[in-house]
Amino acid sequence: MNKIITIGREFGSGGRELGRRLAEELGIAYYDKEIISEISRKTSLSEQYVQAIIEHTPIHSYPIHIGRSFYAPMNPVFEQALSIYKEQARIIQEMALQSDCVIVGRCADYILRDDRPFRLFVYADMESKIARCRKKGPEEDFSDKELAQKIKNIDRQRAKYYESYTGNVWGDKLNFDFCINTTQTEIKKIVPALAKFFA
Repeated sequence: MNKIITIGREFGSGGRELGRRLAEELGIAYYDKEIISEISRKTSLSEQYVQAIIEHTPIHSYPIHIGRSFYAPMNPVFEQALSIYKEQARIIQEMALQSDCVIVGRCADYILRDDRPFRLFVYADMESKIARCRKKGPEEDFSDKELAQKIKNIDRQRAKYYESYTGNVWGDKLNFDFCINTTQTEIKKIVPALAKFFA
């Protein structure tokens, strides 16, 4: 069975960088936005549209719990979101079968649960997340208060998405094997030690 590492992360925690650097350190495949590109290629939908669907919770008042039996009311937007999720799940499963890999986000820890991946969750305090966001991109138009609200909104959306499709609580330590606090930490300095754990 291949070595599979999944990474859930708070926005601004450095989880994406950690995943990329960890994959490089271990010499294994790294999947993140590549999943969106593959969904787009196989569904003939634009990457922007697929990303927008994935980033928004399906219009539904109760969890979907993919793979469990239930009947949902017909709704074109809901059906499209569910179709994209199923394609995403299929692609993630294919990627995990191909080789050792690191997969960031997209409910991969749940989708691959039968393969028993090593599940990481990356988090940080708000001050560190704001600092990372400012260093990474053009956030100069936001005050610290506005940027903090943006981060909270993105994390809230991630939580709703994750909980809708899995029935589990996003970020709950019981759903992960290792939680990493990156507060006031340089990602590149902790990756070599982390990689030894998987070597």
